[in-house]
Amino acid sequence: MSWWAWVLIALVLLVAWYLSQTAGRLDRLHRRVDAGHVALDRALLERSSVAGELAAARMPDPATAAVIGDAVHTARRADPVNQLQRSLAESNLTQVLVAAFDEPEAVSDCSELPGGEELMVDLESTTRRVELSRRFLNDAVRACRDVRYQWVVRVFRLAGHTPWPEPFEMDDTPPPGFGSR
Repeated sequence: MSWWAWVLIALVLLVAWYLSQTAGRLDRLHRRVDAGHVALDRALLERSSVAGELAAARMPDPATAAVIGDAVHTARRADPVNQLQRSLAESNLTQVLVAAFDEPEAVSDCSELPGGEELMVDLESTTRRVELSRRFLNDAVRACRDVRYQWVVRVFRLAGHTPWPEPFEMDDTPPPGFGSR
């Protein structure tokens, strides 16, 4: 075999190795996106559960508790497949919580009630987890999209038939009253 045949074999092996590495990276990124969806789903469910407990305990007052309960019910009934409907329902719950706990006094008033301290700590932590989980998911989606935009990935169809990753957009601003604790 001549030297150019060895060079050609080495070049083919190098290209095959590069494609394999890129496909592996893309697979890891897709798994990261899936893990981000699971973490966000869990955080949203925990937040709605704690907000539901808060509404059931009629905190901070019965009228606000009814509005929170309605927002929780809407968020839980949102179709998980329809991202627009779900993000609007979750954003609505966020806005209701922001309106209910816009002042540190509202948070401290609830904390003084029996069982209120635990509920407020749980609500604050789950609200922060929603914010972090959504950020983690959207970072994973951005990284995955960056790799999928590469010409090598498109030409050699390294993503296969995996659906295009979509970010989850919603209002996840924590209530201002939580920052004072």
